[in-house]
Formats: sequence, C-alpha cells, structure tokens
Amino acid sequence: MIDKDVFDVLKKQGVSELYPPQREALPLALSGRNLVLSMPTASGKSLIAYVAIIHSLRRRKGKALYIVPLRALAREKYDDLRCFESLGFKVALSIGDLDESDKHLSRYDIIVCTSEKADSLLRHSSPWLSEVRVLVVDEIHLINDPSRGPTLEVIIARFKALNPDIQVLGLSATIQNADEIAEWLNAELVYSDWRPVTLKEGVWYNNEIIFNDGSVRIMNEGCSDNALEYLVSDSVMNDGQVLIFVNTRKSAVSLARQLSECIKEKLSDRDSKELKRISRLLSTGESEYTSVDAMLASCVEKGCAFHHAGLDNEQRRIVEQGFRDHYIKCIVATPTLAAGINVPARRVIIRDLWRYDVNLGLQPIPVLEYKQQAGRAGRPRYDKIGEAITIAKTLDQRELIFTNYIMGSPERIYSKLGSLSALRMHLLSAIATGFANDKEGIERFIGGTFFAHQADIRSLEEEIRSTLDFLKEHDFIYETYNGTYKSTLFGVRTSSLYIDPLSAVIIRGAIEKDKVNNASSLAYLQVVCSTPDIQPLYLRRSDRWVEEKAEEYRSIFLSDPPSPHTEEYEWFLSSLKTACMLEDWINEVPEDRLVSVYDVGPGDVHTLVERAEWLIHAAREFSRMYNFSLVHELTDLIMRIRYGCKAELLNLISLKGIGRVRARALYNEGFKTVNDLRDVPVERLASIRSIGKTIAKSIKKQLNEEDDKSIILKGKKRR
Repeated sequence: MIDKDVFDVLKKQGVSELYPPQREALPLALSGRNLVLSMPTASGKSLIAYVAIIHSLRRRKGKALYIVPLRALAREKYDDLRCFESLGFKVALSIGDLDESDKHLSRYDIIVCTSEKADSLLRHSSPWLSEVRVLVVDEIHLINDPSRGPTLEVIIARFKALNPDIQVLGLSATIQNADEIAEWLNAELVYSDWRPVTLKEGVWYNNEIIFNDGSVRIMNEGCSDNALEYLVSDSVMNDGQVLIFVNTRKSAVSLARQLSECIKEKLSDRDSKELKRISRLLSTGESEYTSVDAMLASCVEKGCAFHHAGLDNEQRRIVEQGFRDHYIKCIVATPTLAAGINVPARRVIIRDLWRYDVNLGLQPIPVLEYKQQAGRAGRPRYDKIGEAITIAKTLDQRELIFTNYIMGSPERIYSKLGSLSALRMHLLSAIATGFANDKEGIERFIGGTFFAHQADIRSLEEEIRSTLDFLKEHDFIYETYNGTYKSTLFGVRTSSLYIDPLSAVIIRGAIEKDKVNNASSLAYLQVVCSTPDIQPLYLRRSDRWVEEKAEEYRSIFLSDPPSPHTEEYEWFLSSLKTACMLEDWINEVPEDRLVSVYDVGPGDVHTLVERAEWLIHAAREFSRMYNFSLVHELTDLIMRIRYGCKAELLNLISLKGIGRVRARALYNEGFKTVNDLRDVPVERLASIRSIGKTIAKSIKKQLNEEDDKSIILKGKKRR
C-alpha cells in the first residue's frame, strides 16, 4: 500500500504502525479520490496527506500545494515534509511577499503556504499553478471564520476550476456538518472520534472532579481555594505538563506569574539549568528588550510561560519548543494556541468558557473552540490518558458545562463569503485575472463555492450587483458594449497588491489630494490606519490626548475628520491613535515605551508595522499612476516603518545586523553613513555601546575589511 522507501522514511520519524482511522483513510487517499478527514487532534490526519502527496507526485507528476491558516503552522508542516527530500522531492515554504508571483516555486514539487499566499499566487496567475495535482487544505473548518474563511473557499473553488482532475484533501476538526463539505468537494468522508490517547473530560466543583466516563476523583481538603494551583502542582509532581486556556492576554500574564512561583519549587536541577538557557534566548534576540520580554523570561526561568498574540513569532516559537522539550511545565494561553499548533499536554485546564464581545457583552465560547482546546490533552507516546478539566463555581454551572460542552456537539459551519468586503476582494480578483469576465462567468465562479453549496446563489444577487457597481464606480473595472467586464490598470494593481478595494479608494484619494507633496508622515500613516486592512487600536477613556492631537493637526489630514460625537469620529480617533503609535515607532521611541503607552504587546507592534509597511508600499505603487512626485518620499517612509527609525539612519541601517538601536549608537558617535565606517579599527567600533566585537567584525566583513591588520596594511600602503 505504501511504497517501501516512503515507509522507511516514516519509520525514521517514529511511525511504526498506522492508527485505525489512518488505515481507513489511506486506501481512499492513494486511489486519488478527494477526501475529507474529520478527526480529533493528534489522530494522524497530516500523515495521510503527506503519503498521498508522495504517491500522487510519483504517479501523476506535477506539484502539491499544502495550505495552512498560520505562518507558524506552515513552518511546522514544512519541517515535517522535508523528510521526503531524501526521496528526491523538493519542498518549499512560501509565506512572504503578497506582491510577488514567486517564479522560483516552479522548481519545487511540494509548496507549503498560507491561504493568503495561495490566493496571492492565483492573483498573479503563476503559470506553475496549472501543474498542481494535489491540494491539501489544513483546518478546512476555518471556512467558518469571517476573516479568512471566504479566501479559503475561493481558493478551493478556483483550483477545482483551474485543474478539474485535482485531488483535494480537506483536514478538519470534528464538526457537525463535515458531510456537507465532503459533498461540496465531491469527496469521501472519513469521520472518526478515535484518539491515540484516551481523553477524559471533567468538571471540578466542590473539591471533586466528575469525568465523562463516570469516574470521580476526590481531591484533598482545602484544594477548592486554589483549584488551578493544585491541578498544576499535581501534574508537575507526576512528570506531566499543563496547558491552561484563558480569555484575555492580561489573564494569561497574571496567571503565569502566579503559577510560576509554585512550579519553580518542583523543578529538577537539569530543568532549572535548561530553563535559564531558554530564558536567555528570550532576551538576546535582535528585537528590543521590553517589559513583556522581561516578564516572559522571568516566568520561563521558573518553568511557566504565557502565550498570546501580543508576543512576537520568535517568542512564541521559543515557548512552544521549550514546552515540547518538556522543560516548560505549564503554558497559560489565549485560544490562539489551540489553532492547529502541535503542542499537546497531559492535562488541559479550560478556565474561561466565556468571552467578552464589545457588542454583546459576555458570551459563551463555541463548542468547537472548547473541543479544540480539550483536544490538546494527551501527549502521544508519553501519556495513556489526557485530561481536559473545567472549573465550575456552582452546581448548576457544573451541569451546564456537562450538557453544553462535554456532551455537546460542535456547531455547524457556514460560508462567510456573503459579506461585501469579501465579495469586493474576490470578485475583483476573478475579473482582474480573467477567471470570470461576464455575469455568467461570475455565476459559475460563485457557483463553485461552499456558499453556493449551502444556499441559493440568488440570495447573493443584490450583494453581487452592489459590489459590481462599487467596482465600476471607482474605476476598478468597466463593462464593455457586449456585457463583458474588464479590469482597469488600477483594478489589476489593487488585486495583485492584495488589499481591499475600499482601502485602495481611500489611499488613491489621499494621493490625488496631495498634489503639492507637502503631507507629513503622520498624515499618510493616518490614511492607511483608516483602511479596512488595518485593525485600529482600541480607544480607551484615558486617551483624551488623541482628540487633542486631532484638533491640533486638523489641517494636515488628507481627508476631513468626521463631525464629533458620531460613530465615524470614534473610528477616526482610533485610526489616529494607531497612526501616532506608528509615528512614534519611526521616530525611534523605544519599543518598551510603545508597549506601555499604547497597552499593546511586542507582537502587536510588529504586526501593525508589517501591515502599515505593506499599505504604504501600495500607496507608493498607486503614486506611480496618480502622483509620481510622491514616490521618493513614500519609499523612504516604507524603509522608516520597516526599521523604525528617522530618515537620517536609513544609510546605516542597510548593514546586516544593524537595527535602529545600533544605527543610532553609531550615528551619535559621528558615523553618519556606511562610508564613514571604512578603515575604522574593530576595537573602536566594538567600544560603542550595543555594538561589541562580534557586530564590529560583522560590519568589517560586510565592508570587505576582515580585521584590523588589513586596515593597518592598507594605511601603510597609502602612506
């Protein structure tokens, strides 16, 4: 069934036999049929996809595309698939620039990417996409997600139309209507609740835990005062690890700090030594050291960590690896950790089953989310049983948790393609790439989506007509005399830049208004922060300074601020606050100060910086069409956002390993440009604060001046 050399590779990865659902699914996958695997976490879905890819590429040639929702998950799958390079397959990871066709990917057999990158490749009409024979869609149930769901189902629909004989493998958590996804894909469904580690789900109340298998565990007297601390201590003392899910970042940090004090007393000498090493890794990266970094490093040194979207990617990677290596004993996380990353634990504690919604107040979390969190319990090859425990405060609450969550079924998932923002993005893309160029083509396009499978597409007629009118009104497309749609240059560029057409309209309006090229960087930052492509910072009651700044700088804005006391004005102030943080960033305000003043995490700063840089890049591309005099200024602004520095440092910052802190240190010592560093002894550079000998040598190497001796010899020769 599996080629011998493929099985040999799997054995080297620790796979000695197939799980029951794998034995059921593999013959179907190897037959070339479309397949939907709806199975619990850690039940082996990915392995089916890996083997199906290799089997297909050997027999049908072509390429395979493996789509995941998160960059971290993409790197994980890329690392997994690289083991097959020994069989002659080339594996690539593509998660970067969304304005590139990535022609180099044509040289690879297996490409791992995020859904946004896959959509971008379709928008650039990369020729090699027609060679894709296997499409793997990991976490396919995220079609239900309002932000990334429409993109996911459009990608699948377009690949099915582009390559009619493509094999689609959808990997999903257990959901109520997996059969509906299978019907849409014309696929076989393999549904299973089998797990390699038995999962026991229970509720703690009044000093006892009642599990779903009927067993009851009586705890020691007095434990009820701090159930969490007891459950964590109990696991650590028995060589187990714990994941705790909470609903806010602040809860994750405060609880991790609290639990780290009881965990440190139970660490072995070896654990303590390794945790100190991991803690140092969190404080020696290229990023600036912040108070969040200090708190995380302190917790990790004591065996505990917090994990949320406010951490940067490297911090999260270090924490996850430290946990996999069994040195970090407990992670307190927001639900981001449950979204596909492979970090199982013997015991999972779901502390918060409610989440605050700004519109609705406290709301219960979905059953699907609970099941994904609970599914992290049990480490294959380490544990025989995994425990998922919630904590009830009353008897009624215990019964409610049992009925709604433990015994409840995950919700049905529904297409979210019907939103106007999703239709704007994807209808423009379909027209700009020639995938759909008339009303019949648009109907075929929408007809291939999960939305059309679930509902009559006539229910979308009004939204489609409204979207087409918007695209025509704002010069993205035009309609010819025979009823076909053509994309303008503006439409093509907007689609390839991968931004919301409404964002393009807002940015173009600002560019056209700035005819005399005198707008400040804050004005352009406010423009991009007012687009739907950026999530603005939350406006707090204490942020009255933002309104004062709005009045002070009213004359510099590239669009008139809305009237006060309106909802639009609140959004304007939020966008201005976000722009102010970015302005502080490019004016070299320390990252720790940004974290404190704006109440954000380092990861939030980096995410916002990355998004703002992309939108200013889009503004520069539009300025080539509508106001070329802005190109130079916007190019400088792109670099300032990327590196977080004033314009005077842009020359120095071009050196590898020289961030804004080191560039400022060099500048303050009189080295204004890269040329000023030539023929300067290594010792002189090393003496500058934050440079040191290693960085000094790196500078010399980049200048082709390897060491002091070469400089001395050059000097003698000149004399």
